[in-house]
Amino acid sequence: MAAEKILMPVAAPATRWALGLPLLRVVLVAAASGIAWAVVSVFEAGAAFPLSPMIAVVAMLPVNIVCLWLVARLLHRQGHTIRSLLGFERRRLLRDLLWGLLWVIVLYLPFTGAILFVTWLQHGSELFERMETVFFDPAGIPALNPVVWAVLGIIGALTFAPLNAPVEELLYRGFAQSTLRRRWPTVFAIVVPSILFAVQHIWYAPTPGAAAAFVAAFFVWGVGSGLIYLRQRRLMPLVFAHGLVNLFFTLPALAVPFIPADLMTNGA
Repeated sequence: MAAEKILMPVAAPATRWALGLPLLRVVLVAAASGIAWAVVSVFEAGAAFPLSPMIAVVAMLPVNIVCLWLVARLLHRQGHTIRSLLGFERRRLLRDLLWGLLWVIVLYLPFTGAILFVTWLQHGSELFERMETVFFDPAGIPALNPVVWAVLGIIGALTFAPLNAPVEELLYRGFAQSTLRRRWPTVFAIVVPSILFAVQHIWYAPTPGAAAAFVAAFFVWGVGSGLIYLRQRRLMPLVFAHGLVNLFFTLPALAVPFIPADLMTNGA
């Protein structure tokens, strides 16, 4: 019975937010990325866009805070809480973590396959040669002071995974998917939030050439997560899986201050 309450946490009056909140997040992510690029451009003329993923990660901090606040308010109106939507239970944390580790493996295989497939469509037989430049561009990393990079890396590592993972799972799966499923066929309730989830990740792409692959890969991840939530009826395992991937994504940024300056500026 408790599981059913977690899966269907909101009433009909909030249905309009099932699309509005994910759309708002996409707009906020785009706006935060643009503002961050403008700020970086003040210190470095001709800064690349999209920004270095590390700066994009830090720019997501206010976006995640706003989205978490909005989800909390919407749930409060219906007499529910973030804790209940997550299905957070201390006695189940270890089990949820183990499920999360399994879901990382299950989701990462099609995620990687989507990236490889789209890159192959774009570059054919040069797939693996182009991977190095499509998904990493040293020239696109702003030549900021190492101390600034260290601070950004610490902020990103400490805030992105712990905050971004639960916020996105709450918003796209817990809130949007559950609410849409009250009115729409299940397939659309899963696919539509997954499309918005994927579009949001354009702003995380390390280069413009990686944007299409990112959209495809995160769409696949979103659909897979939606199916898992539909079957398991709990968000915490997905939060752990999502958080682990976010952590792996941000921890390498802590090494940026130790990369030689010539590599940071021209990739030599």
